[in-house]
Amino acid sequence: MIISPAKRASKVEEYYFSRNNKRLDAMRRNGVDVINLGIGSPDLPPAVNVINTLAASAAQDDVHGYQSYVGIPQLRQGYAEWYKKWYGVSLDPNTEILPLIGSKEGIMHIMMAFINEGDGVLIPDPGYPTYSSVANLVGAKVVKYNLYEHLGWQPDFDELERLDLTGIKIMWTNYSNMPTGARATRELYEKIVDFGRRHNIMICNDNPYSFILNNNPLSILGVEGAKDVCIELNSMSKAHNMAGWRFGMAASNAETIATVLRIKSNMDSGVFRPMQLAAVEALKLDKEWFDNLNAEYAQRQKYAFEIMDTLGCKYDKNQGGLFVWAKVDDKWQSAEQQSDDILNKTGVFITPGFIFGRQGERFLRISLCAKIPVFVEALRRIKNM
Repeated sequence: MIISPAKRASKVEEYYFSRNNKRLDAMRRNGVDVINLGIGSPDLPPAVNVINTLAASAAQDDVHGYQSYVGIPQLRQGYAEWYKKWYGVSLDPNTEILPLIGSKEGIMHIMMAFINEGDGVLIPDPGYPTYSSVANLVGAKVVKYNLYEHLGWQPDFDELERLDLTGIKIMWTNYSNMPTGARATRELYEKIVDFGRRHNIMICNDNPYSFILNNNPLSILGVEGAKDVCIELNSMSKAHNMAGWRFGMAASNAETIATVLRIKSNMDSGVFRPMQLAAVEALKLDKEWFDNLNAEYAQRQKYAFEIMDTLGCKYDKNQGGLFVWAKVDDKWQSAEQQSDDILNKTGVFITPGFIFGRQGERFLRISLCAKIPVFVEALRRIKNM
C-alpha cells in the first residue's frame, strides 16, 4: 500500500542545493572534475581550543545524557557576553536567549509559534529560500517585498507602506544580507523597527553574516525598544567555522522566547553537552580570530572578483558576507543560462540568483568557501573556456 503524502509536502520542493548536489555528483561519476563554488559551508576548522574542549569533555563519563531544552547556563551566559561585547546589546541569559540547533531550525520554530494558516509573512526578494518554504509549510500567505540594487539592496519603505498589510504578522529581514552582501546600518535597522512597531508586525532578523568581511557587526536589537517587536537569529556556523556543529540562537523579549520554547521543547532533546562547552569557548574568541578569518576571506574575494570580471559581470566591491554577488552581462538571457554554460564548459558551478527570487534572476553568486588553489583553478578554467 502506498500512503499519500501530507498536503504540506506538495507546497515545497527539495532544497535547490540538495537537488543540485545530485547533478554535480552525476557529473563526477561521469569523470568531470567539478569545482563547486555554490553553497556557503565554511571549509576552515574551528579554533584549536574549541576542538580540544570538545575532545576532553567527550572523554568524561557523565556528559552523555539528555540535556536541557534551553542549553546549559554557561552557553546562554556566553551568548549574552558575546552580544554585549560585539553588538553592545544587553540580554538576560535566563529569559531572553534560546540556544538552537542552528539558526535554520529557528525559522521553523518561530513560524510554528506565531503563524496560523492564512496569516501573512513578508519575505525579502532576493532572500534566503527557507523563509518561503517554511512559510508555505505552515500554511502562511507569502507576501514578497523587493530589495533593490539601486537602493543598496534595501527595501523601498514607501513601497512597503503601499502594500496591503492586512493580516501580516511577521517580516523576515536578513543583514548582513544573503545573497547580496549588503551590510546593515543603524539607520536601516531603525527604519525596520519603526515599520514593525507601527504596523504591529514581528520583525525576524536573521543575522549570521555580520562578522564576515565586516568590521562593524550590528544587531537589530541595538535599536532602542527593538526587543519589544523583534526577534533575532544568530549562528556560529559562519564566523566560528562551526556549520556542521549546528549552533545558533534566538534573542528577544522573555515572552517571545518562552513562546518559541513551547515549540522547540517538543522537537528535540538538547545538544550534546561537550559540544555546548566547546561552543562556550568559541564565543570567547577575540578580535584576532575574526581579523585572521577575514584576511583569508578577503584574499578569496579578490579571486571571486576576478572570476566575475572574466565573465563580464558587474558588482559592488564593498559587499561583505560569505559570497560575491554580481550582475550578468546583457548578452545573457538569464544568470541561469550563464551558470549552465560555465558548468558545461568548465565543470565550475556558480549559483544562479533566480533561486533567491525574481530580483536575483540576472545575478550570479560565488561562495568564498573554497581554498585559494581551488579559486586559482576555477579562474584558469573560466579564462580558457
